[in-house]
Formats: sequence, structure tokens, C-alpha cells
Amino acid sequence: MDRTNPPGKGWRNALKYAGGVTSVGVALATFSNSAAASCEYKIITEWNSGFLANIRVTNDTSSTVDGWDVNWLFNGDNRVRNSWSAMIEGDNPQTARNRFWNGTLSPGESVTFGFVGKSAGATEIPELSGSLCNGDPVVDDPVVDDPVVDDPVVDDPVVDDPVVDDPVVDDPVVDDPVVDDPVSGGEGMFRVNSSGQITKNGQAFPLQCGNWFGLEGQHEPNNAEKNAGGAPLELYVGNMWWANGGQGTGRTIEQTMKEISAQGINTVRLPIAPQTLNADDPQGQDSVMKNHQSVRSGNARQSMENFITLADQNNIEVIIDIHSCSNYVGWRAGRLDATPPYADANREGYDLTREEYACGPAGPGVTVQDYNESIWLDNLREIAGLQEKLGVDNIIGIDIFNEPWDYTWEEWKTLAEHAYQAINEVNSDVLVFVEGVGASTSDGTKVPHGDESSNPNWGENLYMAGTQPLNIPKDRLVLSPHTYGPSVFVQNQFMDPGQPECANLEGDEAGRADCNIVIDPAKSEAGWQEHFGYLKDQGYALVVGEFGGNMDWPNNTRAAEQAMWSHVQPGVDQQWQKTFVNYLVEKEIPACYWSINPESGDTGGWYNHAYVPDVNESGWGTWEGMDPRKTSLLKTLWGTQ
Repeated sequence: MDRTNPPGKGWRNALKYAGGVTSVGVALATFSNSAAASCEYKIITEWNSGFLANIRVTNDTSSTVDGWDVNWLFNGDNRVRNSWSAMIEGDNPQTARNRFWNGTLSPGESVTFGFVGKSAGATEIPELSGSLCNGDPVVDDPVVDDPVVDDPVVDDPVVDDPVVDDPVVDDPVVDDPVVDDPVSGGEGMFRVNSSGQITKNGQAFPLQCGNWFGLEGQHEPNNAEKNAGGAPLELYVGNMWWANGGQGTGRTIEQTMKEISAQGINTVRLPIAPQTLNADDPQGQDSVMKNHQSVRSGNARQSMENFITLADQNNIEVIIDIHSCSNYVGWRAGRLDATPPYADANREGYDLTREEYACGPAGPGVTVQDYNESIWLDNLREIAGLQEKLGVDNIIGIDIFNEPWDYTWEEWKTLAEHAYQAINEVNSDVLVFVEGVGASTSDGTKVPHGDESSNPNWGENLYMAGTQPLNIPKDRLVLSPHTYGPSVFVQNQFMDPGQPECANLEGDEAGRADCNIVIDPAKSEAGWQEHFGYLKDQGYALVVGEFGGNMDWPNNTRAAEQAMWSHVQPGVDQQWQKTFVNYLVEKEIPACYWSINPESGDTGGWYNHAYVPDVNESGWGTWEGMDPRKTSLLKTLWGTQ
């Protein structure tokens, strides 16, 4: 959810994939025996105390190879800490051997394995030797100036390794990750106890959370004077360059952190896009930013790292959320390889569509920012490595992908299990946040969600998670549905039963038909219980990743929407929010409010916005005091009212 409403425009906002998001670029070297095979050592990213690297082994012979090994010696202090898709033996020198499922290579076939390393000095590129890679480096200078790598894993996704630490695997089926104990993920900083409560270092942690967005990509209008049609990766901070005659407002990120902490927030869900991880992405540079110079960080990647570090210093935990496959596609995605048409293609009175962008193969005239499972898993590994890179202990979890509504539960379950394996290869401390699916996919496939009269929001549907549970240790898993009221979308279950002509209507169609809206607590609660609440009773950790809304709806929204719903008195969304919070309190389910900042055109924010369309457009991005109604709502949720 990141619908923004830039000055004079409409409704809901919000790759080249950089294999190594680092100022020194991607380093690689190729080692080969011209008569046999070749190996490639590639540094994906590095930081002051460590690095992430892949080794690709290719069979260049005319015969099938059954089993392989790779050897190397670091000359300095580089050492391997965690690895995947290979069994690594020794401290230094080290030997990597194939797993049972990737040892056979046909002619021309490749396999990639990887690891996280530690170092106190320079990151090395060691010489490789072994059964399939002997000889000297083919390239003398391994440092490539361009840090953008189209496919960091190349052709072989590093996702099939079912057990990282134990080389003995009894189950040869590699498509289904094997978890030794689905209840326990071993010791770690953040865990879920037997009551479904999140803990930090063994102590119950009462999560009180809000979303703070912008780094996942904003949406510039096509007629903008600067960066027209762009998708700048910039956190909203309440301090724009034009405010107060160019002096800015003086608001800082730390000021906001202290203010929300004083109100009770102890966790921020931080949406990002794959492009946020690339320090060189053109939409993450100062040249396209609108924040005041005093609160910029140079690029989006640095902004993300600075935010996490500052949050740690202010005792705020962070959930890092991969919010889309692309900063251009944004909230619409629903799947890793999303393609148009998107849900808002024909939305009335809305001119911020993204039909010209995709993350998978698309038709002519569409810009494709390739994204797939392989790149996604490497993104997750990179995010998992931020704890060690930044020297922080406040990354409570990773929300693996936002609102995956365009998958069936079976498809999403498999992807989520692969995501856990990738994260756990790098970081055994963080929790894995898994959202629900939707009611149907883009091709019309129906997804079970219980009573048909109660339609789930995108990301809300965890109906099948009870009978087809995720193969992820229960103490590492957080199920994280999303749900919203009528200010985001008027669902069919909100229709007035006294208007039979509205029985099958929803959204804009219902507004044009002058349908009334009725918030029925009993009906709403039955839907929430069926979609996700029942899992709390089974001992799972539940955290609602997004909820919120515009308490004055249909006022303070796009003009077309106000016209369609002018027959409805303001306050129905506030009623929905209160109903939902009452349910959360009863079930003892924590939730992250959308949103702290006010730039969402659908929901507004906890902070009020100085911007008023056609009245005070220069107030865009300037924050005012907190909405006392939302403060009261959150304190009710937290039990601190």
C-alpha cells in the first residue's frame, strides 16, 4: 500500500538489478582449464566487515560430470561464515563440494553456490582450483567499474538447498524445502514463543508499529517539470526543498522518530523496492529528490542504511518490506514478474497509471525491469546481511513481498519457503514475515477464502495456511495479513442489505449506483477470523502489516471519488477502523498502521498534511501535528489509552 497524491494529481502511488550495491562495483574473476571447465568468483556486495559472494561452476566438457569440488585459499583475513548450495569444509584453505542434488552437470550446464564472508580489510578474489576449475585467472583486473549486473546468480537460482548446515539430506525432492523441525529454528535474537508472541533475546516484545513509506518509489506525474513520469526512491520526511522560501521546515528523521516513540511506536515497517538496494539507480539520486538538502543522504541505498542505523540508536525496530518488483510498478505488482494491465488501468479520474512498465515479459511499448525468483532471493539475502553490515540489532524481520495477490496459495507457499531458506542462509536472527494472497489471480483463478460474501483485501487471505501450512519453523514465522476499509476500496461486503440492487456491486461501480455503505461488525469480524484470525488460536505469530484509512472519507480524496460517494456521510471509514481495532484487541493481534507520514492519497497519515488540492499545493510534503483521532485509535490498540 503506497498510494500517494502529488500536487495537482490523483490517487495511489507507491530495474535494472544491481547485483552488487556497493561503491566499488562488482568484482569478479574467471578461472578455467580450456580443455575442461570454468569457474567464476563474483563479489555481489561488500561492507566494512564482510561481503557476499557467489561461485559459478560450468562444465565445458563434452561429457557429463558427476560430482565437483572447488578449492581456494584467502591470503588475508577473509573467511566464509554462512553458505548455501554447497558443503564447505575447512577454515582456510577451504573446499566446497556439491550437494546431492546439484552434483551432476551435463555438458554446458552450470551451478552456482554462494556464501557470506567476514573480513577486517580488503575483500579478496582468491584463485580457484579443483575438479572443474584449474588454472590462472582469465582477467588480470577483476574490478568492473559498472556495478549493475543483470543477473547476479546467472542461470542457476540458489534456492533449492534444503538444509544449509547439515550435509545429510534424506529427502531428494529439492522443490520442497526441507526443514528439520518446523517448530524450532534454533536460537536467535528474534523469535516467536509457544504462545505466538514475538520475543527479543528471550523477552516478550509488544510490537507497536507504523508504516513509513517513500523509499519504495514515489510517482511523478507525466507533466512534472522535473523527472516527469519518474519513480524517485525517496523517503517522505516532512521537509521539502521549497518549503519556507527554500529554507525547509527543519524537520528531521530523528525528530519524527523521537515524536512517534514518545507516543508508543517501537517498530517501523519500511517499504523498499529492489532498486532501493542499488546505490547507483538513477531514481535514487539527489538530482531527482525533493526533500530539503539538509535531510538527503546522497542516494536511496544510503538513505535506507542511515534510517536503519538511526532507528537502532532510537530503540526502534525495523521490518524491511520488499514492496514491489519495481519502483515504477509499485503497489500494483502482486507477483514477482508482474505485467500489465494493472488494477488501476481504467480507474475513473485517475491519471497515475503505470501500464507502460512491467517486471516480466510484456508487449510492445512496455519497459521491462526484469525481476524473478532468482533476483528476489538474492535481494532477500542482501537484506538479511544488513544486520551484520551495519552493526545493528534492530532488524526484527523481513516482509518478503508485499500483497502477493496474483498467486494461488500453493504457488505463494513454495516461494515463501524458498525465501525463508535464503534468509536463513545469511541471518538466523530475523523473523520472516509472510503475507496472505487474494481472492483470485489476474487470470481469473479463484483462490479459496471461505465465505464468498466476505472478500479479502490483497494480502489478507491466509485461509489455506491452516490446512496447507508453510514449511517454515514456527518460531521464525510471522503471518502478516493486510486489510483496509472503504477509503481504500469499497468491498461488496460493505453494501447496504436494504439495497438489493447493490448486492453484486463494489468499487466505483457501487458509487455510481448511489449504493450506501454499512459497516457490520459481526460480518466483518467473521471474515477476519476466517481469513487469518483462526491462526492465532493455533499458536502462530500474527502481525497485521497494513491497516488504516482516511477517517474523513469520502472527503479529502480524489475529486472523482468524492463525486461518486457524495451521498455517503463522512465517518464510515473511521467506523471500520474502530471495528477492526476492537477485533485486534480482543484477539491480541498487533498491527502496523498505514501510515505515519501523510502523503497517501487513500489513507492520509498519522501526521496531518498541509497540502490541500487547488488551495495549498505548495504544502505538499509539509507535515502538521498528529491526528488526535488516530492517536486515540492506536493507543486503544496498544492498551495505553
